[in-house]
Amino acid sequence: MIEKRTFSISELSNEFDVTTRSIRFYEDQGLLKPARRGQTRIFSTKDKVRLKLILRGKRMGFSLAETKELFDLWDETLTGNEKQLLKMLTILGNKRAHMEQQKNDIAMAEMEIDTAESRCREALTELQKRKKQQSPANDETESVTEQH
Repeated sequence: MIEKRTFSISELSNEFDVTTRSIRFYEDQGLLKPARRGQTRIFSTKDKVRLKLILRGKRMGFSLAETKELFDLWDETLTGNEKQLLKMLTILGNKRAHMEQQKNDIAMAEMEIDTAESRCREALTELQKRKKQQSPANDETESVTEQH
């Protein structure tokens, strides 16, 4: 099977489930560089791969600036280089550390929610007990008042 070598913005939009506006934005940011035929953008296989990498990077928390920096480093050589790989490892390490901090923050927030929820349930139980204890007394008072 021969893979198609060029793609329209609509084809990429449909394939990756992103808006054409997003693709144009990535182009404006210098991440994609489609050829032009008049007003029509013609995306190459390279653009398609880059769009896939942009979206993957987004899911991993990469900024567009970080993605662009990696693309620029890649473009310096035919197969990438040590500088690019070291930069990628640095970014990945930073992302991992950030995610670990977020996980810790979430765990702490969950503990605080658990504590607050437990206190609320205890207070509610105590209120309901008091209400039940006061209820028979109120009934007696009402019956005495009604008899007089």
